[in-house]
Amino acid sequence: MALANGMPTARQAYVPQPLVDRSTADLRGYIEGADPVSNRPFMQEILEGLSSPLTKEDETGVSFERSTPRLLKPDDEDNLQQLFIDNYWTDFFPVTLPTVERVDKMLAGTSHAPDEIVGKLRPTDFREFWEFDVEKVAVNAVMAGCRPEYLPVLLAMASCGVSARSSSTTSFAGIAVVNGPIRNEIGMNSGIGVLGPWNHANATIGRAWNLLCMNLQGGSVPGDTYMGSLGNLNSFSAAFAENEERSPWAPLHTRYGFEPGDSAVTVFRGGRYTTSGFGPREEWQNKLKRVFAATEAREAPLWVMDPIVARGFVEKGFRTKEKLIAWCADNAELPARDYWNEQWVQTRIKPLAVAGVEPYASNLKAAPDEMVKMFLESEINIVVSGGETQGAWRILEGRRAKDCTISIDAWR
Repeated sequence: MALANGMPTARQAYVPQPLVDRSTADLRGYIEGADPVSNRPFMQEILEGLSSPLTKEDETGVSFERSTPRLLKPDDEDNLQQLFIDNYWTDFFPVTLPTVERVDKMLAGTSHAPDEIVGKLRPTDFREFWEFDVEKVAVNAVMAGCRPEYLPVLLAMASCGVSARSSSTTSFAGIAVVNGPIRNEIGMNSGIGVLGPWNHANATIGRAWNLLCMNLQGGSVPGDTYMGSLGNLNSFSAAFAENEERSPWAPLHTRYGFEPGDSAVTVFRGGRYTTSGFGPREEWQNKLKRVFAATEAREAPLWVMDPIVARGFVEKGFRTKEKLIAWCADNAELPARDYWNEQWVQTRIKPLAVAGVEPYASNLKAAPDEMVKMFLESEINIVVSGGETQGAWRILEGRRAKDCTISIDAWR
């Protein structure tokens, strides 16, 4: 963690994990016990670290590699594939080697200059940002197997500055939803198997996003710049299209200021929890209440539903997505004691509540058995996708990144 935070020579003392749901006696035992790394008394490590004179190593520090050479030395394909693996430049599947000729062909997919700056990324909140240009995005698009016509989608995703490879120990991963005419222009799938590996555009765009977030942010190396405890399957590919033609509701991007005829991509942080179901059946209200109660109270849901499901909700009176979202916000509840016991609520929401920010401040005053709302309406999103073979739905953790519904047309 000291390395990931940019202070690898900082003096450290460590206590065992976990810390959540441990008694006061257990936590005191950690403090009064031994540092499990050094096997020395924890408090002795603290006292010596704070009071002993600085050493030469303390004063020297380290520097991180920042160079990104444009070209590699020529070699045969097997050796180059191994070089990419050895340097963590790949997701460990074979890549299409990004030759100058292939990158030039990819760049034909946009009118923007190769050296135009697209955005900035970093693997953790404590590392410096790396700036990258159109050509570097094109390189990763080639590696992932994209076609040139996919490049504007990828440039829009990259420009939002949200890493698909967050270093969080809780194993976040990015999710991207594409709307507008470009879905059909490039042959994206929004039907059968929409969340699976059944379409070239979906799979390679998602893969390219993950690759560029590895390579253009300063790394994604386990134990160094990646600390996700379990990792996340969405880190392989997590880009899909909304089935606008079969949806009874307005598409996702219109919620964020775009016209139906615009092409745009919305980027979500999350991807940890997932649950699924069918319906709306007779007991759909109780089913959803149970589902919401089992989710992370701080991490908002992204509800992906088959068009059959959407039409079923219309028949029940939900003429718009917004009406169903309002129902979800009103019925996603927890007893206050359970709500405030959630780890992310404790670390992210409670400081806001203590500072008087509503509605969190009122929730903090609730009695232990009083029900409190888990999400704001603005945090919940619904996307209609699927092939109408079953009235199936899936709820993913998906908090829309701030201001991250991005124009694809701007990158054509």
